[in-house]
Amino acid sequence: MSANSLPEGAAVWHSLEVDKALDLLDSNADSGLTPQEIQQRLQKYGPNELEETAGRSAWEILLDQFKNIMLLMLIGVALISGFLDLMALREGSLKPGEVPFKDTIAILAIVILNGILGYVQESRAEKALAALKKMTSPLVRVIRDTRLVEIAAKELVPGDVMLLEAGMQIAADGRLIEQSNLQVRESALTGEAEAVNKQASLKLPEETSLGDRLNVVFQGTEVVQGRGKVLVTNTGMTTELGKIATMLQAVESEPTPLQQRMTQLGNVLVTGSLILVAIVVAGGVIKDGGFKNIQELLEVSLSMAVAVVPEGLPAVITVTLALGTQRMVRQNALIRKLPAVETLGSVTTICSDKTGTLTQNKMVVQSISTNNKTFRVSGEGYAPTGDFQLNGQKISLEESPEISALSVACAVCNDSVLQKEQGEWAILGDPTEGALLTLAGKAGIEKDQWNSKLPRVAEFPFSSERKRMSVIAKVEGIATGEASSRGIDPAIAGFLQSEPYLMFTKGSPELTLARCTQIHLGNDTGTVTEEQRQKILAENDLMASKGLRVLGFAYKPLLEIPPEGSDETSEQGLVWLGLVGMLDAPRPEVRASVQECREAGIRPVMITGDHQLTARAIATDLGIAQEGDRVLTGQELQRMTDQELEQNVDLVSIYARVSPEHKLRIVQALQRRGRFVAMTGDGVNDAPALKQADIGIAMGITGTDVSKEASDMVLLDDNFATIVSATKEGRVVYTNIRRFIKYILGSNIGEVLTIAAAPLIGLGGVPLTPLQILWMNLVTDGLPALALAVEPPEPDVMQRPPFSPRESIFARGLGSYMIRIGIIFAIISIALMWWAYQHTHAAGYQGDPETWKTMVFTTLCIAQMGHAIAIRSNNRLTIEMNPFSNIFVLAAVVVTTILQLMLVYVPPLRDFFGTHYLNMQELGVCIGFSALMFVWIEAEKIFLRIMGKKAV
Repeated sequence: MSANSLPEGAAVWHSLEVDKALDLLDSNADSGLTPQEIQQRLQKYGPNELEETAGRSAWEILLDQFKNIMLLMLIGVALISGFLDLMALREGSLKPGEVPFKDTIAILAIVILNGILGYVQESRAEKALAALKKMTSPLVRVIRDTRLVEIAAKELVPGDVMLLEAGMQIAADGRLIEQSNLQVRESALTGEAEAVNKQASLKLPEETSLGDRLNVVFQGTEVVQGRGKVLVTNTGMTTELGKIATMLQAVESEPTPLQQRMTQLGNVLVTGSLILVAIVVAGGVIKDGGFKNIQELLEVSLSMAVAVVPEGLPAVITVTLALGTQRMVRQNALIRKLPAVETLGSVTTICSDKTGTLTQNKMVVQSISTNNKTFRVSGEGYAPTGDFQLNGQKISLEESPEISALSVACAVCNDSVLQKEQGEWAILGDPTEGALLTLAGKAGIEKDQWNSKLPRVAEFPFSSERKRMSVIAKVEGIATGEASSRGIDPAIAGFLQSEPYLMFTKGSPELTLARCTQIHLGNDTGTVTEEQRQKILAENDLMASKGLRVLGFAYKPLLEIPPEGSDETSEQGLVWLGLVGMLDAPRPEVRASVQECREAGIRPVMITGDHQLTARAIATDLGIAQEGDRVLTGQELQRMTDQELEQNVDLVSIYARVSPEHKLRIVQALQRRGRFVAMTGDGVNDAPALKQADIGIAMGITGTDVSKEASDMVLLDDNFATIVSATKEGRVVYTNIRRFIKYILGSNIGEVLTIAAAPLIGLGGVPLTPLQILWMNLVTDGLPALALAVEPPEPDVMQRPPFSPRESIFARGLGSYMIRIGIIFAIISIALMWWAYQHTHAAGYQGDPETWKTMVFTTLCIAQMGHAIAIRSNNRLTIEMNPFSNIFVLAAVVVTTILQLMLVYVPPLRDFFGTHYLNMQELGVCIGFSALMFVWIEAEKIFLRIMGKKAV
């Protein structure tokens, strides 16, 4: 359905009178639409469904795995190797016992395995839209052709008249026609926790924010209580939920830093390999004066191509990331996408919601002010236990009966329920009202008892314009003596005895106080003076500046129930009771985590739907912002262009009263500034920003399915501190990935140079077969690399800025290290190769002349073991490290060495891998040359230490 097909004014239904909205959609509130109109509109607007763009098919995902340049080169090597084996088979030139095509089969097996690993990672279909679809109610009650019928939600059309009742999920956006005590929970859409009281009679300004549109309802939200009649105005993709689906589909997933670095690595390795192959082939042709040894040169080229590709690297990286996810789960961070583990280490900015992540999501009353006295309230959570203090001294309720009077108002003017579940106190309903019930409980006022004594008979519900609500209760069964015995102020007891009804009002302190003519003075009432008003307003400002949400309370005795809609006249002449200031307290561990972020060069940013004063107070308290920092509101942001926002985004640490589009724009602006952004969220409204962010972090406890499916990581405890712990783990993972890349590729470069040198120095033949190279790359490289992947973190891992996510894989000395070590590796191996060739071709040698190749093979493998031990630290000598701090490296070195020796000394393995038996002298020479690799790396560390340099 196109938005342009809706009538003019469709974007501002909340600013229209009900009659005007009905006229625009040519509908009738009593009879609804006719069957003919319904069919016409279904054809014009389409079904009430969220449209899904086609994604990649399973076959496309699988084929994409084989577009990797390194795998393509291996496929080419396998085909050429198979062709050479086929030619040898036809010519009968295979050696006795040699198995044809074993190199081809081994290489293709590795290619297929890598392809399957990549497919498994990427084949998780996006489920965010499916989760959005589940939020639409399958059946809905509507009035059509004067009859009440029940239809499938997808059959709704603009102009339908839909009926709502408690427990329903709303199936389309609509303008309220009428309502009775209608409350709708919109937290999944707007991020606001408390249910919203809807009012059909309101006409709101066009610029009213989504969360304040009290005369409309939205698809995917839930009716908490009451009932209503709604004119359907938007269906399908034009609903607010549909707009979010559109944003989700428009957000394209960018490759992670690790994926970009691996692509860069593959390009460099393949290009370098092809250049080296060309040099070797050209050198061989020039040396031989023609192509007579072209088969030998092709064999050398094949071995070099296999040697340059780190076949075991994808598997090692996958296992490393998987191990990282396991460690993170133990810290309450569930990783949904493996590359996110490493990506976390590059985060420069964390955009966090306030409620539940930075705070405990539990409103707790901190202080009350009544009768010109300010009382401090103690206690934790929703447990109705604690005491009241005045000037630091604990006081009794008998000394201050005004506390009990205020507590009665908190309990009666309340729609929530406080109950004990499995030994824990919990709130059913709005957290703010839960805090008021807890306060009443601390004063000995239980809601259930007072609901029977003061049963509700009418109410004036809350609205954003009135900013208050009132409850009218009938006085039943409360004698003066009983009221006094419960500590209730005698003035209230008098009203309870003499008046049949009592009205309690709560709301904005300024607006509620303006309607008061009297003030509660403890044992009496008096006229409100201007001086008292100023003191009350000053106390209100003081509470608000401390980050407290402040409500004002008043009451009024009534002779009769006021008529509906008479709130303007009835809520006059009130008696002021006092102020209640409550706080959603910060999590105690978050302050330290914010400080750790600062030390690690990560900037925390608060993005919330709460009021700017509350957001500023919490952010300042936690260290996210400094005193006087600017707060940017959603309305201010709406007026900014993308360029203006980009200019300001690095200067603002608090965003308040924001909408889904704002969150997405903030993340995009930060990214345009080169920031690497982690974004937290729990509602449907957060999903586009979560998907756009470099790391999307959903809440595991309060998060919706939509936010979880759009995220890279889920916080199982909804705690900001867990993000910081996960970031640390991400840095450790990236450091270890760089460590084993240095290890693997340094060794591979040494292999390639050794293979290339053999024909150039006239030794004849290829020292290593493709199968032996695969063994080295998968086993003698792979097992130690896996062990290096669990190397414990360096002590200063969170005392440095994050490394740029856009840095090259070869940055900070990794490229020069690989080349330098590769050359040293090659020099050692070539020297051994030269000695071994002369040794096995000397007169009187009793063994096979080809034994020199096995000596080269063994030396290369064992030298890598010394490399693995030495590379555990860039700066500390091996002797300075605890050898048991990573027992896996020792185990990998021992196991790999044993496996390598088995290839030499176990006949079946020796025959399959084409090796030869080595005597003790030859094995000793191999070990001696191999040890030089370890000695060289340790010597480098000593040299850097003398020069006062530190490797990174």
